[in-house]
Amino acid sequence: MYDPFAHRDTDNQYSNMGALAHLLKGSLGSGILAMPMAFMHGGLVFGFIGTFVIGFICTHCVQILVESAQTLCVRLRIPALDMAGTAEKAFSSGPRQLRPYATGAGNFVTTSLFCTYYFGLTAYVVFIAKSVQQLMDQWVGKPDIPEIAYTRVFIALLVVLLIPLSLIRKLKQLVPFSMVANMCIVVGFSITLYYLFDDIRDPVAEKLNFNTSLKGLPLFFATVLFAMEGIGTVMPVENTMRNPKRLIGWNGVLTIAMVVVVTLFALMGLFGYLRYGPLVENGSITLNLPGGEIPAQIVKLLLAVAILFTYPLQMYVAIGIMWAVISPRVRTSWHAFADVAMRVVMVLGTLVLALAVPNLGPIIGLIGALFFSTLGLFIPAVVELATRWEEGRGCSGTNLYLALKNGALILLSIMSIVAGGYSSVLDIIKAYGENTADS
Repeated sequence: MYDPFAHRDTDNQYSNMGALAHLLKGSLGSGILAMPMAFMHGGLVFGFIGTFVIGFICTHCVQILVESAQTLCVRLRIPALDMAGTAEKAFSSGPRQLRPYATGAGNFVTTSLFCTYYFGLTAYVVFIAKSVQQLMDQWVGKPDIPEIAYTRVFIALLVVLLIPLSLIRKLKQLVPFSMVANMCIVVGFSITLYYLFDDIRDPVAEKLNFNTSLKGLPLFFATVLFAMEGIGTVMPVENTMRNPKRLIGWNGVLTIAMVVVVTLFALMGLFGYLRYGPLVENGSITLNLPGGEIPAQIVKLLLAVAILFTYPLQMYVAIGIMWAVISPRVRTSWHAFADVAMRVVMVLGTLVLALAVPNLGPIIGLIGALFFSTLGLFIPAVVELATRWEEGRGCSGTNLYLALKNGALILLSIMSIVAGGYSSVLDIIKAYGENTADS
């Protein structure tokens, strides 16, 4: 039998612990700070249980995606596949009815990856602007202008920082920024946890929401998906592991990483909601920290710097996808100019979107519903169906199980897209109405 792992580049491979570190880094980002908001939408009891349920579903979806890629590598004698390549090969080698759509499947996954990374940057922009705005309110006072206009000023000013950072072309030159961002996140999270455990209030006195609602359920689901999904980092990790077989399985590296991630997210949501109750700010628990205290100001500054330095790393992926589309259509002599122009336009695009909706909560819900549901649930389910359907021929029970299980995942993703997107759009409209009234 063909062993794809024996034909991979061994120069830059890393151990199981290295893979675990990369998976944790890819999943533990600023999204964890939105978990108290998710609990506010879902209710305390359902929020805690639902976080583990969603974590189990996400882990299973990533597992079947990696299993499908490894199966296709053996079947087609290919050393490695990325996420888009896995979808394309699953269709091209799957049932005859799907084969004409193989190229479209690969393009769909590439587009989904681009949208997930690119539109997720809008939330980064709003988070940085809101954090800096609160710091300026404390240090120099708030001017007598409407809140929404004040936030948009800080969003617009970010152009002087984000464009130079996004013009960095080599990934290795971004490593120092990544190191600084990681240190800021660790220190910022530590101080945030101190505030959460310092004075947890009486849940009854704070009128916490113990029950969920039809309106809150899709927002809870979309927010947790946005916070939890690090699926974009899984295939690169699998392709560069020294022992890729140890990535999946009930005791594999992926399972260990997801257990840690889901537990941390559930605890952050639980204690964050217990601490601030219905007063939880949309988008990030750090916005609730007392502005007059020095440690709280340090947290906001550190996390603003961390997200600022994470922005070019996320943009690097989106730029790579977009450049692959643009470069063949531009003369070689114009490549340098086109590259700079594309980067500037892409940065301005995230700023324009943030200016249009400078409210972090609805943005997180909308991105989670539309893009993370597609990338994390819909695509793995479809890919596994296409990969394994032919294996189950002659065994109706196998294909029935595949159809029922993955059909449920596809239905869940569609429901999340429709219900979560609808609820988020309503919240955006509501925020606009309130801001217009204030103005």
